[in-house]
Amino acid sequence: MELILHHFDISPFAEKIRLALGLKGLAWRSVEIPLVMPKPDLTALTGGYRKTPVLQIGADVYCDTQRIAWELESRFPERPSLFPGASRGICLALSAWSDSVFFRPGAGLSMGTNEGLPEAILKDRKAFFNFLDFSTLDAQLPHLYAAFEAQLHLLDSMLADGRPYVLGDAPSWADILGYFPVWMCRGNIRDGDALLTQWRWLPGWEQRVKSIGHGERSELDAESALAIARASGSTVQVAVSSAHLPGVQQGTAVTVTPEDYGAVPVAGELMRLTSEDIAIRRTDSRAGEVVVHFPRAGYRVEPLE
Repeated sequence: MELILHHFDISPFAEKIRLALGLKGLAWRSVEIPLVMPKPDLTALTGGYRKTPVLQIGADVYCDTQRIAWELESRFPERPSLFPGASRGICLALSAWSDSVFFRPGAGLSMGTNEGLPEAILKDRKAFFNFLDFSTLDAQLPHLYAAFEAQLHLLDSMLADGRPYVLGDAPSWADILGYFPVWMCRGNIRDGDALLTQWRWLPGWEQRVKSIGHGERSELDAESALAIARASGSTVQVAVSSAHLPGVQQGTAVTVTPEDYGAVPVAGELMRLTSEDIAIRRTDSRAGEVVVHFPRAGYRVEPLE
């Protein structure tokens, strides 16, 4: 079954998955999605989830980079591991660091210092990035530079014993987590190059991670991706453990909502609810019957009223 990545090229979160595909040496199809809402072809698959990227495998739709990375590892364990040396736990724990205290000041700097940013993107992100106060963004820039620089220092310190990668001799998901805000900085933050060249260990590591590449990419149009979903069946394995959610069981109509920004609820029939993941089945007039997958951490599951 083909790997279909719905993304756009300047997305730092999509760069995570492109590198994961490169680390595993995988072939994949690229569906370019709009940079701003509306995204009708994407939301036909996801039921409303709008974040980038989304991985489609037949009629299974994987949201959130943590869930996508786990799925790639599960399906292709014989390829170089994203989690070498039983490091999955520490790698996924580092996601909270990279997606929040590292990414967020970088996003603020990208919004506040990138004069080439199209107005449509800026308008969209003002509504989307609820962790930023755009009314005081100019005044916050010195703080944001300091906060971002502190995380660059932390990343550089991870490499201070001369190791080639964050966890040692092999590249991993941990490197991708550290790299994507650096990649964003290089292209979007004023004085970003100067920020990145002042460190001893980070520049060489950045080049090593960049050289991983993106695997074998080929293009696909959105209508063809939707046709693949309609013609396919989900491979989801049903498993519902709801001890902490009374009244929720297999088949319950629920909503799944991100707990951070972009909190658009997705409604469907519950198929999986474990300590690691969530999956709901839904039907769309264009995509057919699909199963949408999320990580458990960072998402709220509630019965649909």
